[in-house]
Amino acid sequence: MQAAIYGLSGPELLAEEVGFFRDARPAGYILFKRNIVEREQLRRLTNAIRDLEGHDEVPILIDQEGGRVSRMRPPEWPAFPAGEAFDNLYQLAPSSAIEAARVNARALGLMLHEAGVNVDCLPMLDVRQPGATDIVGDRALGSEPMQVAALGRAILDGLGSAGVLGVIKHIPGHGRALVDSHLELPIVTASEDELAVDLEPFERLRDAAMGMTSHIIYTAWDAEHPASQSPFVINEIIRQRIGFDGFLMSDDIGMEALSGNHGQRAAACVAAGCDVALHCDGKMENMLLVADAVGELSPEGSARLARAMAMRFTPDDEMDFAEAVAKRDALLALV
Repeated sequence: MQAAIYGLSGPELLAEEVGFFRDARPAGYILFKRNIVEREQLRRLTNAIRDLEGHDEVPILIDQEGGRVSRMRPPEWPAFPAGEAFDNLYQLAPSSAIEAARVNARALGLMLHEAGVNVDCLPMLDVRQPGATDIVGDRALGSEPMQVAALGRAILDGLGSAGVLGVIKHIPGHGRALVDSHLELPIVTASEDELAVDLEPFERLRDAAMGMTSHIIYTAWDAEHPASQSPFVINEIIRQRIGFDGFLMSDDIGMEALSGNHGQRAAACVAAGCDVALHCDGKMENMLLVADAVGELSPEGSARLARAMAMRFTPDDEMDFAEAVAKRDALLALV
C-alpha cells in the first residue's frame, strides 16, 4: 500500500485512473466538488472505488465542514452551518452548543454514510486568533482552547455515531497564520508559551483516529521547515508533546505553501513522519510524480490506518437525519 491519498479527476473513474490506482494501491481517496453531481452518481463512484480496492474498508475522504467548505451542496444536499454557529451559541449556552455540534455532525455523518463516504476532514481545532488570515475565520469553533476542544469532541462523537471517522486538523494549529497557505507559506513567530494555546485542543483530542498537519513554519520549533515537512514538529510536538498516535496525513501537497514538484513535496512530508501525503488535484501527471516518490506505507502507518478504520461501526439508531437536523436547528435558534 502506497503512502499517499489521492483525489480523482472527475465524477467517474477513468480507465487510466483505474490502471494507476491498481498499480499504486493508495492508502485512500479524497473527493471534491468536481467529483460530485448528484446522489446516485456519487454512490456509484464510491462503490466503484470499493470495487477497485476489493474491500469495503478503503478510506474515502471528503472536506465537508459546513459553511463555505462544502463539497456536497444544495440543491442536491442540504446546507450545513459553519463552525462559527456553534461558537456563537457556546457564548450563551455551552451545553446546548455542544449538543448542537454533536447532532449536526451526526446528521452530516448520516448524509456521508449514505453516499459511501467514511472519513470527514473535521473537526477543525484551530484556535481563532485576532488579526489572522480569514482562511480560518468562520470555520473556527472559537478563540478559547477548552471551548474548541469541547465542540471538537462533540463533532467527533456525532460523526462516529453515524459510522464516519473524523480528522482533527490542522495540527499543530492554523489559527495564527497571517497568510493563506493555499497561496503562500505562513510563518508563525509566536513563542512556546503562546503556542501552548494552539496545542491544547489537539492534546485534549489526541485519541482521535486520524489527524492532518498544517503547512506552516513555527519558528519556535523549526524555522526552516513547515510542520508537514518538519521531523521535529511531527515527532517531538505532534507525536510526543501532543501525544497523538493516530493516522497522520499532510494537508494537500498541492498548496502553494510548499515548494518543489509534487513528488518532492510528498516525499518530504513522508520522510518527516507523516504516514501519508495527501494529494488532491486529481491530475495524472502529478499523481505519477507522487507515486514515484513516496514509497510504501510504513508498518507503523499501516497499523495506525488499520486501527483507525477498525474504530468505525454501523450507525446507531439514536435519531435519523431529519430528527438530528430538527434538534440542531432548535438549539441554534436559541442565539
